[in-house]
Amino acid sequence: MKEHNEVLDLSFEFSIRIVKLHQYLSREKKEYILSKQLLRSGTSIGANVNEAQAAISSKDFHAKLTIAAKEARESKYWIDLLIATGYLPQEKHVQTLQDDILSLIKLLTTIVKSTKV
Repeated sequence: MKEHNEVLDLSFEFSIRIVKLHQYLSREKKEYILSKQLLRSGTSIGANVNEAQAAISSKDFHAKLTIAAKEARESKYWIDLLIATGYLPQEKHVQTLQDDILSLIKLLTTIVKSTKV
């Protein structure tokens, strides 16, 4: 039975939402630059969290999660910018995206602070 890992699950689900958002922005809004930046940072969160699971040391684990936390903050910036420029409307599904990234930032920050090396 697979063990539940909250940060892995949340970051993977967030990545899925970001890929779908990138597809929407590219197709419907013809926005390619900002959405590509968000695609890179948003999917990098989960990739780094996943890499941290196979860390060779506590220092390596801490470093990967620190990168994931930085990518989460960058993703929040791109989401906020897309909203401010009118590419994303302030609707419920966009609010849940903002809530999700804030949850990831808080969770990753907590983990990073508790695993200082």
